[in-house]
Amino acid sequence: MKSSGAPLLEMRNISKDFYGNQVLADINFAIQPGEILGLVGENGAGKTTLVKILFGMEEIHQTGGYGGEVFLNGKRVRYTTPFDALADGIGMVHQEFSLLPDFTASENILLNREPKNRTLVSEVFGDRLDRIDRKEMRERSQRAIAKLGVDLDGEMLVSEMPVGYKQFTEIARELSKDEIKLLVLDEPTAVLTEREADILLSAMRNLAAEGIAIIFISHRLQEVIDVCDTVMVMRDGVIVQNVPSTDLTIHEVAKWMVGREVGQKIVDRNFSYEEKPVILSLKNLWVDMPGETVKDVSLDIYKGEILGIGGLAGQGKLGIPNGAMGLFPAGGEVIFEGETIPLNQPRQFLNAGMAFVSEDRRGVGLLLDEPLDWNIAFTAMQIQDKYLKKLLGGLISWRNEKEIEAVARKYIEALDIKCTGTKQITKELSGGNQQKICLGKAFAVEPKLLFVSEPTRGIDIGAKSLVLDTIRHYNEELGVTIVMISSELEELRSVCDRIAIITNGKVAGILPPKTDAAHFGVLMVGGSPLEEERRDERD
Repeated sequence: MKSSGAPLLEMRNISKDFYGNQVLADINFAIQPGEILGLVGENGAGKTTLVKILFGMEEIHQTGGYGGEVFLNGKRVRYTTPFDALADGIGMVHQEFSLLPDFTASENILLNREPKNRTLVSEVFGDRLDRIDRKEMRERSQRAIAKLGVDLDGEMLVSEMPVGYKQFTEIARELSKDEIKLLVLDEPTAVLTEREADILLSAMRNLAAEGIAIIFISHRLQEVIDVCDTVMVMRDGVIVQNVPSTDLTIHEVAKWMVGREVGQKIVDRNFSYEEKPVILSLKNLWVDMPGETVKDVSLDIYKGEILGIGGLAGQGKLGIPNGAMGLFPAGGEVIFEGETIPLNQPRQFLNAGMAFVSEDRRGVGLLLDEPLDWNIAFTAMQIQDKYLKKLLGGLISWRNEKEIEAVARKYIEALDIKCTGTKQITKELSGGNQQKICLGKAFAVEPKLLFVSEPTRGIDIGAKSLVLDTIRHYNEELGVTIVMISSELEELRSVCDRIAIITNGKVAGILPPKTDAAHFGVLMVGGSPLEEERRDERD
């Protein structure tokens, strides 16, 4: 509940430039104890830079610092490290994960803050030899998890978690700090399903009721409107609106964000299955992907269609492309263009003419320390010998820098990737622009069939329609068959010819996109659309 007294946080006249490029200009705002402030804007609008200033991130100070002043509880502060911000009760969950994969959830939540017991040895040789109190650590971490209201096992290894559970672990780590006054959440729901996001939004309301202020950065505008007291819109490094959320609409906020009218176009494609052959058959596919186990999936995908795969988190939808490509142990049969593709061999998947854009762009999709052009061209270069010069009759291959530059520019322009040029290092891009690089990398292979998993995760509303339009373009103009996996049902309904819902590791049903949303919901919870129709008739 928002307080009416003095602000907890105030930022005055904040400005920031990177090597002469102005990214923030004259930012002024305040947030009260218990207030939830929604911070929205397109990728590159300056949102993440603003909270990095607040949190004392190293890259801010390494690039000349910032202009303006920050006040916490009326006291001027200027944090030089995140540890200073943490000591003052400011917690932050970043857009990208910072977890140790071989540690459990509990160990990550209390990392460097583990409860310890003194021992005879530590009494003699110092507290570095104290013994970790495992029982107390489990209890404290479980209390933090309980604040989220999510069923997360504290003893689960991070490496075995689906991405949604990793996000909950990150947030629980901040909630485990008793002194927390202000929590910054940078795209926390981007990796969550709608159901998981609802759990988090409920937890945010409870935290605000306890007096904790929250800065909530999200591209899911309805969530922002629903949960926030105030919505602050940034565009091109300035605040263009800072208003109460009451009576706001997605359309209004989107227009403020991009400076133009936006909307999701729904195209009636009328795909004709009678005229098209089956290009890919999955027969009794099982996949051992932790948190996304596939038990027995059989699907026929027709040449030229866009097939959507949806479902709740943990039901297996993400396991299908990961298993088909061979990133996790799998069994069953994958038949592509009449030929059986060996499972558990990613190279065979690629050689056959298929490609995959993973939901885990940093872990699987990108070479983060390499430039954009190298990322876009890399797979096509390795698999298809594209963008290479052949020397000595083909005995030696060398990169064709001119062709690599050309293909990188092509997809940077097509996908509207915000960058300084083809040689910019990939890890310097925003999360949304990194996702676009993953798409460009897949398109450069010119596959016959493309699995694309969570293609708009972390992308703002203006760029989302561009990405979906691009997927549709590659399907319609170049004949690429698309299998699109998404947690957002409305996104699938706007693009796909059919939508398969995965529940408990199996296909619960396949429906046309125009089917009433309630029928999809019934499938997601293990029911049948026919049951819903009969219930409607009885009512």
